[in-house]
Amino acid sequence: MSEWVKVAVDAMGGDNAPVETVKGAVEAVNESSKVKVYLVGVKDVLEKELAGHTYPREQIEVVHASEIIETAEPPVMAIRKKKDSSLVRALNLVKDGTCDAYVSAGSTGATLVGGQVIVGRIKGVERPPLAPLIPTATGCALLIDCGANVDARPSHLVQFAKMGSVYMEHVMGVKNPKVGIVNIGAEEEKGNALVKETFPLLKNCPDINFIGSVEARDIPAGAADVIVCEAFVGNVILKTYEGVGLTLIAKVKEGMMTSLRSKIGALLVKPALKTTLKAFDLEQYGGAPMLGLKGLVVKTHGSSRANEIKNSILQCITFTEQKISDKIREKIATEEVVSEPKD
Repeated sequence: MSEWVKVAVDAMGGDNAPVETVKGAVEAVNESSKVKVYLVGVKDVLEKELAGHTYPREQIEVVHASEIIETAEPPVMAIRKKKDSSLVRALNLVKDGTCDAYVSAGSTGATLVGGQVIVGRIKGVERPPLAPLIPTATGCALLIDCGANVDARPSHLVQFAKMGSVYMEHVMGVKNPKVGIVNIGAEEEKGNALVKETFPLLKNCPDINFIGSVEARDIPAGAADVIVCEAFVGNVILKTYEGVGLTLIAKVKEGMMTSLRSKIGALLVKPALKTTLKAFDLEQYGGAPMLGLKGLVVKTHGSSRANEIKNSILQCITFTEQKISDKIREKIATEEVVSEPKD
């Protein structure tokens, strides 16, 4: 099939690689005939792992890489020294056009550095952000940025809002997505220096649907479709989401096992509860795309298992088919420089 979306997977990156990475790749190609996966890593290890799976052979190809970048390694040094690492080789497959996208559960720092240095930024993009989807009561929202730029400037956040709007509209199908900036109150005059400077720029930006400030407690309720913040705040929100979710699930399970009556009740509500909790499972949304690059780079959790790897691979299909990088390029190329708020 000549129209495959081709995804390079850093098969040696992550806490559960290569077992879960390979399993996720196999599940992805078994679910979709639109994708071809290039598993990058130690060839003998990957082929041995693949031998235990059934899948369409033409949809998975192994690319040998002799080195592995560990999570604790300094990112810049690792990228420079380990040219034959699975992470660098996979990124180069995107750079040279062999693949459309890259997925990794490996070093976040090395992926961020490699994405910018190897794949490269779209002209005009100041800082590429990491943007995961997070579950809300109304569906999901894009949290942008969650880990790439802890010292962002107002102009960066304006671009985040524009790129996030493109993603939500064309990948998630949300028409005229609502954009909110994370703040400690709804009033325009509240916030730190960054928020106060950014607010009027977003307010006077003609090509986004800016709704104003969004408090953290309103995010799960679906107050906005695009949640704009710098990476420090975004990462705290994301980790809190994950921690509260895991704690609540554990407490619900614990409560259901306290007595015979609760155990019987648990059996009755289990199907409905399972469906409800699945909607708030972060794994189903895949990884966090690094927006603003010439090709798609997706970072998944270091502890990712097969399901998250699979969904990260599958999300590359819509991104590529909708030509999101081209749409972002057009949006940034035609943007007006907002210097002073309009009267």
